[in-house]
Amino acid sequence: MKTQIAKLNYLRMAPRKVRLIASSLKGLAVNEAEAHLLISPKKAGEPLLKLLRSAISNSKQKELKTENLFIKEIRVDQGPMLKRYMPRAQGRATPIQKKTSHIILVLAESEKIKGPRFKIEKVKRIKGKEEKNIENKEKGEEKTKSAEETKKPVEKHGFSKRIFRRKSV
Repeated sequence: MKTQIAKLNYLRMAPRKVRLIASSLKGLAVNEAEAHLLISPKKAGEPLLKLLRSAISNSKQKELKTENLFIKEIRVDQGPMLKRYMPRAQGRATPIQKKTSHIILVLAESEKIKGPRFKIEKVKRIKGKEEKNIENKEKGEEKTKSAEETKKPVEKHGFSKRIFRRKSV
């Protein structure tokens, strides 16, 4: 069984918080794990997703099939702690521990050929004007209106609206 190892050292996040998400990924297929991390609302999901994608791209260099990859092992260890102090009442100082994490991700290629249950596609974001242009092209309508016709006439506001505006002039 071929494996691929990826490591992330010195992640500035407590290992306890990272383990919450990491434990749910163990044994999952790569595309399912990626889907879990994309949906996850936890902050630890972002670096884990980046690490997973890095491991996948490294496995392509080893000529492993990405369809057959699954997460064999994911381990979150504690890294060095940054020790800081916060001033408190009566001249005291209380310690603050800023914890770091080391993550080790092991991907393995399974013998069973499993087809992906679903496919993750990146959605291209379209801004307002481009969206209208695309809709018009789909309908087969061409832009026939000139720039002057599309502009709305400026409405004049009354005396009270000018005085009681929210923004200052």
